[in-house]
Amino acid sequence: MAKGFNDRIFATVDVGTTKICVLVARQLADKEIEVIGCGKAPSDGLSKGVVVDVAKTIHSIRSAIKEAELMAGLPIESVTVGISGAHISSLNSQGVVPIKRGDIRENDVAAVLAAARAIPIPDGQQILHVLPQYYVIDGRDRVTDPRGMHGIRLEVQAHIIMGAIASVQNLVKCCESAGVAVHDIVLEQLASALCVLSEDEQKLGVAVLDIGGGTSDFAIYQHGTIRHTKVLPVAGNHFTNDIAVGLCTTLKDAERVKKEHGAAASPLEKDEFIEVEMVHGEQKQVVRSSDLVRIIEPRAQELLAIVHEEILSKRLESFITTGIVLTGGGSLLKGIQPLAEKMLDLPVRIGHLKVPFSIPDSLHSPIYATGYGLLMHTIQKQKENEMSDMSGPLLKKVLNRMKAWMVDFF
Repeated sequence: MAKGFNDRIFATVDVGTTKICVLVARQLADKEIEVIGCGKAPSDGLSKGVVVDVAKTIHSIRSAIKEAELMAGLPIESVTVGISGAHISSLNSQGVVPIKRGDIRENDVAAVLAAARAIPIPDGQQILHVLPQYYVIDGRDRVTDPRGMHGIRLEVQAHIIMGAIASVQNLVKCCESAGVAVHDIVLEQLASALCVLSEDEQKLGVAVLDIGGGTSDFAIYQHGTIRHTKVLPVAGNHFTNDIAVGLCTTLKDAERVKKEHGAAASPLEKDEFIEVEMVHGEQKQVVRSSDLVRIIEPRAQELLAIVHEEILSKRLESFITTGIVLTGGGSLLKGIQPLAEKMLDLPVRIGHLKVPFSIPDSLHSPIYATGYGLLMHTIQKQKENEMSDMSGPLLKKVLNRMKAWMVDFF
């Protein structure tokens, strides 16, 4: 029976504030990838992306894993986990090292990245990702991959993402207690971006806003690399809570009303009557959809105002040349796209899934963007590890062959 990553079975866990989503994929003999399992469970033990109740979180993860295992027909032993939350922070850093042998090798790249990550780390924080933005050889032009090039000095500009040690360890502990080993931890907006952005968008400059349940994840790409990341404190649960308070209804019915009738901007094409359950659960009341918009719109404006302030305060306008892509469950809210275009004064589109493998029709929704992005990240990293294992002897053979050519010519 196929087990773990060595047998080309890939599993991911998207640990969100409202739901836990587990995806399982298998690599076939012809290198094709197929999704063979999906499991979902309500997320009861998290708040704003952070574990607040270990027992409930373990139960939710275990339930989603069992459902995915049943559908896939095999056990899940190790997973890649997505992480988010207000504890996430980021900064840009530089590293410089001398090149000892003249030609840049894998260990030189590792050394310069290690130099970039040698920064003061706040108490209680740990580094999650060191993402190279570009390299510079001997102070000249920027390059994306310096390996095999010649020089005496290598520099790197890197984007460093940090998270709270306690939050990371709690998440890992919950997954392990649910019966799976954590193979890797990935920032969720990096995963979402992989799934909804085109290569041209990432090269020219684009922002992605993943509106989740507890938090909204914001990231900017340009020249094919990450330029900025930020976790925002306003998300889908805030819309739900506002509706529950504004209409004096239950949280469950507020979520239903938001999904079925909610809109982020007025005016509406048609003002409809909506029946909602009273908060004590014994009676129902009738409200207008325009009343619902008046509750949702201020919260949507607040979220977009935070995004706008982040762009202006960090002077990020020049990086966002092609616009902003909305994804996550919150992107399904009616009217969010035109409202974002108006408030941000940028082109805005809803992110459709762009994955290099076939996916079931029932899973073609932006709410699965993070899960599919985690799968893509895991598969891509597996390929890079395989290439790295081969590149040492292969590069040596190529260089020896080139030296032989030089001898023949001169």
